[in-house]
Amino acid sequence: MVKILIDSASDIDREEAQKMGLSMIPMEVGFGDETFLDGVNLSHGQFFEKLIEGDTFPKTSQINEYRWNEAFENMTKDGDAVIVITISSKLSGTFACAKRAAKRFAGQVLVIDSLNAAAGERILGEYALRLLKEGRSADTVVRELEEKKKKIRVLAVVDTLKYLMKGGRIPRVVAFAGEMLSVKPVVSVVGGEVKLVGKAIGSKRSNNLLMQLVEKCGGIDFSMPYALMYSGLSDEYLKKYLHDSATLWRTHVDDPDEIPTHLIGSTIGTHVGPNAVGVAFFSN
Repeated sequence: MVKILIDSASDIDREEAQKMGLSMIPMEVGFGDETFLDGVNLSHGQFFEKLIEGDTFPKTSQINEYRWNEAFENMTKDGDAVIVITISSKLSGTFACAKRAAKRFAGQVLVIDSLNAAAGERILGEYALRLLKEGRSADTVVRELEEKKKKIRVLAVVDTLKYLMKGGRIPRVVAFAGEMLSVKPVVSVVGGEVKLVGKAIGSKRSNNLLMQLVEKCGGIDFSMPYALMYSGLSDEYLKKYLHDSATLWRTHVDDPDEIPTHLIGSTIGTHVGPNAVGVAFFSN
C-alpha cells in the first residue's frame, strides 16, 4: 500500500485530511507563550481571530527531523510506502528535515519538495491522490509529481502590507507608503519563493490584474486540480474576486459555488494577513 503524508502548510487540516484519504503532519504556531498545532488544536478561523484581535505576532516553526521520524515509523510499520509532500524548501527547513529522516527508511519514504505552499501545495497532494486511485506505483507517482509541479501557478492579492512588514518580508517605509496609497500587491510563488509580480490601487484593479496574470500564465488547466483561497474571518473579498473574474470560469464551471475554495492557514496567513485572495492551478 502507498500512503500520502502532507504538511499543514498545504492548509489541509487533520479532519479534512482524513476525509481525503491522506495523512497530515502539522506545523507549530506560537502566540507568545502559547504553542498550537496548525489544523489540529488551532483551526484556521481561530488563527485569524487571534491574529486580528490579539497584540502578539505569531511565529511558525518548521517540522523537525524527530517529528518526521516519528511519523515515518508509524506509517511504515506495516511495510507500506510513504510519499511525502512538503512546503517549499525556499520557505522553510521542513523539506530538509524530512529528507534527512527519510534516509533511515531504505527507500520506503519518498520526499517531494512542492516548491509551493497553501493551495499550491494542496493541489499537488490532490493530484497525488488521483494518481494512486488510478493504480500507479509509488515511483511512478513521484516522477509524475516532480514533473507536473513545474506547471503549478499560485497568484494572490494581498489586502494589507502590515503583516508582510511585521514578518520582516518588506521594510516599514514601503509598507507605510503602500497603505497610504491603498496599494494592493499581487504576489506569486516563483521558483519556490514568494515574489511581488504586480501592484494596483484599489481592489477592483487588483482583481483585474490577477485575472490578467492568470491568462498570461497560459490559463487554468481545468482537467487538473485547482483551487481558490482566502484569508481572514470573511469570504467577502473572495466573492468580489469571483464576480470580477467571471470570464475565467464561465465556460468551465456551471456554478461558481462548485469552485473549490479554502481558508488559508497559519503558515502563510501569518505573512499575508486577512482579506487576501488567491488562486492555485496547473497552467495550460
